[in-house]
Amino acid sequence: MRKFGLFSLLFICAVWLSAQTKPLSQLTVEEIMQAPEKFIGTSPSRVSWSKDSKNIYFYWDPDADGRSSAFKISKNGGEAEAIEDTSDGWPSSYEFNSDKTKIVYAKGGDIYIKELKSDKETRLTATNSRESNPRFHKDHIITFIADDNLFSIDTETGLMKQLTNFLIERNPDEDNGSSRNIGRSEGNREQDNWLRDDQLNTSEYLAEQRRRPRRNFSGFFGGDFGQSEDRRSTIELRNVRNIQLSPDGRFVSFMVYHSPENGAKNTIVPNYVTSSGYTTDINTRPKVGGEQGYSEIGIYNIAADTFYMVDKMKLPGITDLPDYVKDYPDKEWKEEPRNVSGNDIIWSGDGKYAVAHFGAHDNKDRWIMRLIPETGDLITIDRQRDEAWIAGPGIGSESFSGTFGFLPDNKTIYFQSEKTGYSHLYIHDLSNGVTKQLTNGNFEVYNPFLSSDGSKWYFHANMKHPGIRHFYSLPVRGGTPTQITSVDGGNDVTLSPDEKTLAIEYSYIDQPTELYVQDNKPGAKPKKLTESLRDGFKQYDWHQPEVITFKAEDGADVHARLYKPQNPNGAGVIFVHGAGYLQNVHFWWSTYFREFMFNNMLMAKGYTVLDIDYRASSGYGRDWRTGIYRHMGGKDLSDQIDGARYLMREHGVEAGRIGMYGGSYGGFITLFAMFKHPDVIAAGAALRSVTDWAHYNHGYTSNILNTPVEDPIAFKRSSPIYFAEGLQGDLLIAHGMVDTNVHFQDVVRLAQRLIELGKDNWEMALYPIENHGFTEPSSWTDEYKRIFKLFENTIGKK
Repeated sequence: MRKFGLFSLLFICAVWLSAQTKPLSQLTVEEIMQAPEKFIGTSPSRVSWSKDSKNIYFYWDPDADGRSSAFKISKNGGEAEAIEDTSDGWPSSYEFNSDKTKIVYAKGGDIYIKELKSDKETRLTATNSRESNPRFHKDHIITFIADDNLFSIDTETGLMKQLTNFLIERNPDEDNGSSRNIGRSEGNREQDNWLRDDQLNTSEYLAEQRRRPRRNFSGFFGGDFGQSEDRRSTIELRNVRNIQLSPDGRFVSFMVYHSPENGAKNTIVPNYVTSSGYTTDINTRPKVGGEQGYSEIGIYNIAADTFYMVDKMKLPGITDLPDYVKDYPDKEWKEEPRNVSGNDIIWSGDGKYAVAHFGAHDNKDRWIMRLIPETGDLITIDRQRDEAWIAGPGIGSESFSGTFGFLPDNKTIYFQSEKTGYSHLYIHDLSNGVTKQLTNGNFEVYNPFLSSDGSKWYFHANMKHPGIRHFYSLPVRGGTPTQITSVDGGNDVTLSPDEKTLAIEYSYIDQPTELYVQDNKPGAKPKKLTESLRDGFKQYDWHQPEVITFKAEDGADVHARLYKPQNPNGAGVIFVHGAGYLQNVHFWWSTYFREFMFNNMLMAKGYTVLDIDYRASSGYGRDWRTGIYRHMGGKDLSDQIDGARYLMREHGVEAGRIGMYGGSYGGFITLFAMFKHPDVIAAGAALRSVTDWAHYNHGYTSNILNTPVEDPIAFKRSSPIYFAEGLQGDLLIAHGMVDTNVHFQDVVRLAQRLIELGKDNWEMALYPIENHGFTEPSSWTDEYKRIFKLFENTIGKK
């Protein structure tokens, strides 16, 4: 009886489990492409802590109504409670004094101070001007910005002083200098001429230019602060920002943004489906190569009442030419100062040291320089030169300073560099000029920050595997890193204010992100706080693809995800992730969750699926990142072809029966694969794809390919439109018609090229209301039904 009872129980459990779980073969496109909040669920996001470290705040949509709202949950667990906001009654932005007994903040355009123990709030200003950016200069001296000038107020005496007298001149079309000339129609002449000439190779259409005069206005904030001898001289500048008083009170540092004289012409994207019934125009980004604005750093000497702009000619190598000029021996290259932005300046807590961060607009140099404020002299701390382009986790560029600051000793700065080939953490002692590398190895460091007492670092890193992220601590001046999180996958940690507890957004390959909590101790066990999954997703036993490596033609190890079916049909599919510099071969839940489910569906139908972190993908260091420099469609494409050959060699996929699909950069690679390797890739779906890099944006494209005028070789060999004659297999092109990222014009020009070439083995699916990232389930469903139909009707047939 006992044996029978146990058997019966096991049988009943097996039947119950089988009733709860559907086989992957039952997956349909309609099911997996429905609104994710209905089928998968909405994961917690925007995690933060209460100021007392007792509760965790986050945004969530447990009812699947399509709108996330604020919740809080005790760090000890329990039920999550919906709340109105996550501020704890604190302002959204504030600054502590030195002993963290007070905070200062702006509210309603005025400055307030609050004593934390008594919760007493005191209003310091009440003016018609809008005050902002309050900071503690000393515990009783607060600085703030009003009408683009720096002021101070003594909370003990009530004395308010105007420290600068900038007369700001602005062009209202420039949106305070932060936009790139939206609405202006004058283009960069050399770039536009290049584009016009280039159209002859692909189309008869020529763009026209229009002009609109610039309009300027000036404003001045006046006030009688102190005696006449204390009044500041008027300094006329444009677009002043980031004004700060040095801690010793002797200098004011500031930045000035200069908009381009000939800002690049914007592209118009027509919107066809409108409530009015009339087509409207969406004014979008310019194309790569237009003249760019830049920022300068200035120093105002309060005692001398004088100022200067930091001289970029003092930067070492300011006139260096890039290596690619050797490919243009007939062109005259002048060694002249490059366009450089000063994008940040920081002061030591005692005011003894100032350090500035600069980035070259040709993307080849990043300088960290000690600045002598009395003279403007610059002393090199770190120059990172890259003949490809400066980037990587925490590394600054021409507009971003990345990881950059002072240690509490007021003489040591920290920063990240790719000097060793991976982005690591460094410190530099300004008192003796010694630089020390704190982390080292074939891994990347992400988002390092100091503990509140300044004794240690916290950071994320992929030390264990390129696709596994853990949270680590490290002594402030180096040593052995300590891994704090213990469960492999993706661990995105938010540390509590008292630094005793971790809030972890954790996920795994087949497990969407949930909120966990863990003591800030190595190896402590995390506790799950949320359950977000919907029944639709939970009813399937999702396949975890195997993370593998295969050899590329140049001997490199390429990481990939392999979906291997139990009953292979002899066909293979390669999925190509987008963005170029992105990682998808990892052990956490992917942002490509639709593709994860679609790949599961393909696998269940017998297709062997490969998902590759090709050259340029993130997480693998500098050499992998820059492997596509001056040749997109080079190693990034050959990695896909090598992956296809791996499928044929190792997994029984038949020659002539391999397809490919991907969006954005993945669509670009798919086009290139179809045009250049028709003997390997028989069918492809290119979604929202770039067809000609000369028509993409400046910030992304100029990093990799320079500009069309300066380096036309790189653009011609990197753009699929020039290779369209190679199309032999079956091609699906799908694109949103209001795509403001990769413009619909890209595929329209390619369509005209294919028509002129007499190609008839392609089709185009258009989505009239979709931007670059689709939002409507009906659009996703239609697109992926077409992809599946393409594969079934081509490579799926034996």
